[in-house]
Amino acid sequence: MPNNTINYPELAQQIKQWASELGFADAAICDIDLSAHEAQLQRWLELGYHGEMNFMAEHGTKRSRPDELVPGTQRVIALKMHYLPPDAGFARTLKNPQLAYISRYALGRDYHKLMRNRIKKLGQRIAQVAEGLGFRPFVDSAPVLERQLAAKAGLGFTGKHSLLIDKQAGSWFFLGELFVDIPLPVDDPDIRQATQGECGSCVACMTMCPTGAIVEPYVIDARKCISYLTIELKGAIPEQYRTAMGNRIYGCDDCQLICPWNRYGEITAESDFHARAQLKDQPLLTLFSWDEETFLTNTEGSPIRRIGHQRWLRNIAIALGNAPYDSAIVEALMARLNGASDLVAEHIHWALAQQQQKREALSVTVTAHTKKTQRLIRAVQKGLPRDAE
Repeated sequence: MPNNTINYPELAQQIKQWASELGFADAAICDIDLSAHEAQLQRWLELGYHGEMNFMAEHGTKRSRPDELVPGTQRVIALKMHYLPPDAGFARTLKNPQLAYISRYALGRDYHKLMRNRIKKLGQRIAQVAEGLGFRPFVDSAPVLERQLAAKAGLGFTGKHSLLIDKQAGSWFFLGELFVDIPLPVDDPDIRQATQGECGSCVACMTMCPTGAIVEPYVIDARKCISYLTIELKGAIPEQYRTAMGNRIYGCDDCQLICPWNRYGEITAESDFHARAQLKDQPLLTLFSWDEETFLTNTEGSPIRRIGHQRWLRNIAIALGNAPYDSAIVEALMARLNGASDLVAEHIHWALAQQQQKREALSVTVTAHTKKTQRLIRAVQKGLPRDAE
């Protein structure tokens, strides 16, 4: 029941101020009606676009009905926090096939714990005013339609790549939610942000996607997505996507990199999200040389740790196969093959085959160049014009 002693509009404004003080870039409030998204979610699941992410199909309707997930929930406070680190160096890393590309959200500290602790503190502050408040924080850790709630609250609009976009700050931000059981006034998304249509005729993200994972506007087939393949997929990465992965060993940012709205992307104020030296712009061979202990040490507190050492090696093996021929790469792959698990060995064999093909192609190129040079030498010796033969 509403507490008539509480000025809810005033509390809503105070909540947003507290959120700012806790480091959130924005906060907005929405109701819990997500019925408009249930059919779309069900279609996505029926098409199998979730791949091995079975958690997306679990929990029944709780994902789209917050009050079933947390009984008594009346409002959701949606929050966002920027994560783009200074000197991100996207293009520089992607253009150098000897370097490992790691999605920019994963170069610093794992955001889950940091944001959840901040959201919990926000709930505790609200409880000091709203005595007996029931609340629960979420950060990508439960069956919650985070993007849909954030859009409903007005934190941004959904882009064709399915990510949330803020017209003033791009899409480089994390989302979190606080479920509360009090009737706070809701924000009007049409005043805060346009909720749909802001991509217009632009299809840059769809065109840029290396594997064609954006199968239609606003719909992702996760089974094709490099982020899914390098992070969520536990088994072998399908061969038809390996070459397209390039040097991306953990996640992919291409759809955000090409998005025109990200010209307004804001640098994070959180130093914990700044890139770690041992992860940023590192040579593939350096990362491939890590044993499990080194991997665990260098990824402590990082979201990368969740994929484990074996999938780390699997991903890097593909990147090494995609790199230009280098005898040092072949030697590293052969050395790692000794004692490798079946999963890693499969990808090493693929990488070695790629390197062999590149070596043969290089040999053909060198031979052709040598023959051309020899013809030029003979022409000069005969006193003929250089293009006479």
